[in-house]
Amino acid sequence: MNITLIILVLTAFFFMRGKVRSDLVAICSMLALVIFGIISPTQALEGFSSSVVIMMVGLFVVGAAIFRTGLAKMISSRILRLAGNSENKLFILVMLVTAAVGAFVSNTGTVAVMMPIVVSMAASANIDSRRYLMPLAFASSMGLFTLISTPPNLVIQETLTSNNQEPLAFFSFAPVGFVCLTVGVVVLFFLSKLLVSKKDTSVNKDKKGRSLADLVASYNLAQQSYRIDVTSDSSLLNKTLAESRIASLYNISIVKIVRRDKAYRFRKVYIEEVAGPKSVIMKDDILYCQGDKENIDRFVSDNNFSINQDPAREGFTGFQESGIAEVFIMPNSRLINRTIAEIQFREEYNVNVLGIQHDREYQMNEIKDVKLKSGDALLVQGTWEDLARLDDRQSDLVLVGQPLQEASKVTLDQKAPIAAAIMVLMITAMVTNVVAPVIAVLVAAVLMVVTGCLRNMKEAYDNINWESIVLIGAMMPMAAAFSNTGVDKLISGALVTYLGDVSPYALLAGIYFCTSILTLFISNTATAILFAPIAMQAALTMKVSPLPMLFAVAVAASMCFASPFSTPPNALVMSAGRYTFSDYIKVGLPLQIIMGIVMVLVLPLIFPF
Repeated sequence: MNITLIILVLTAFFFMRGKVRSDLVAICSMLALVIFGIISPTQALEGFSSSVVIMMVGLFVVGAAIFRTGLAKMISSRILRLAGNSENKLFILVMLVTAAVGAFVSNTGTVAVMMPIVVSMAASANIDSRRYLMPLAFASSMGLFTLISTPPNLVIQETLTSNNQEPLAFFSFAPVGFVCLTVGVVVLFFLSKLLVSKKDTSVNKDKKGRSLADLVASYNLAQQSYRIDVTSDSSLLNKTLAESRIASLYNISIVKIVRRDKAYRFRKVYIEEVAGPKSVIMKDDILYCQGDKENIDRFVSDNNFSINQDPAREGFTGFQESGIAEVFIMPNSRLINRTIAEIQFREEYNVNVLGIQHDREYQMNEIKDVKLKSGDALLVQGTWEDLARLDDRQSDLVLVGQPLQEASKVTLDQKAPIAAAIMVLMITAMVTNVVAPVIAVLVAAVLMVVTGCLRNMKEAYDNINWESIVLIGAMMPMAAAFSNTGVDKLISGALVTYLGDVSPYALLAGIYFCTSILTLFISNTATAILFAPIAMQAALTMKVSPLPMLFAVAVAASMCFASPFSTPPNALVMSAGRYTFSDYIKVGLPLQIIMGIVMVLVLPLIFPF
């Protein structure tokens, strides 16, 4: 028992520090339990064959197809347009639509889809998006209407079935989700106003949205951008950018090349090309470059070029074929802890990285060696077509800062109706129990690939968040270790002894708030895995229904708002909304406490003791 508790404490410590990947911590924890003889190798690996883990794999694939076909974005944007220019209507619709989408797909994916739409809608209505992005992240966790809305729901289902209890129905969570969402909308309607200061409001009134010029101004791009005319012979002529090694020799970036179209003799028609490794410099070209003035001057002098002394603002706003946009690094992106140089961003995404918003500071120079982290913003430049393609890479990054006329466009792929039909069939099968829920999800995942809603199996595999899958599979043996050593009876016994004698309500409150506090430091899934068997044991000891206790675990694990790092959606909106840690404390902490009090009172009414 002592060894198990030591392993648990060390696991929680490394989860909280965040220096080591959570899936690696979970695997080490699982191996430690086996090495010390607390669980058998068979018990250690049972988590990876659990229906919860298999179902989550399938749900990642189904969710990816819904995003890939544009179905989620189409539905969300059309509904949000109902708000018009009303600030309060937009707030309520953002909450309702996000919760509704989050009931069927992952909350991180929901935020990735909704964030560009909400930013664009707020900008179009001339409203500060800061009021909406944090509630957007919170609402994605409030959509507890279905069994598949969040991993903790699946965890308590597994706990019930493993203890020979009646399994939950697909919509068993609907009454709880309705209460959570109602409380969230009412409380955040007032608290969210704290996120918008008078200064933000006055600045926003002077803007008409996040245009190209706004992005140029935010990153101070114009001050480091220059137009260079290739007016004379140079050793660089007729060489590709890769061959000329301009970036390494002069520490500047050529982002665009413009040249006259020789097909038109009597009028000047220009062709613009987004600069890449294979781009060739020719005489009379116009180079749009970015870098320090000193490096630019050295480049011009060494090659007998001439420089236009005016900042090249028009280089990013004056042409139609290319432009700039802003992307945010997703919490589970494979780009995290890698540099721009390591990623080979240009080759991977066919766009140039002009700047980074890192640790709330804008960096325009020496960015190729900056290690990316969750929530970083990248200012990228490329053709509109290539920028639009970034929207298909939502497992790694989410496209937000496009110009309004581009960001508000919603494309509906021809496969969207097929994806919608498969989704409806999956839900119908799970509601009617025609087949086991895990089979319904797997069939839907296979159909998404077979019908072309996803391009191929590789795309399906790429969209599975393997870190989450391994984390859940490797943490599940901890419940077996609790059972084998009696830790679950020890903790549940303590809860029953000190709180159960007062009343079942006191025990319920103890379970809820212990889960809620722990979720501030480790993932909601890991917290649910740890507390679900304790809640079950406590209920059996007191001879009361386990349902209110287990629902308390699921809700408390999901309703974590007081920290930007407790859930991926919270972290994702931090940079986009320019939030600080104190913003989450002053808005998220009161909401988390109020939600807990309401749930302790309401859960026994929905699921009597």
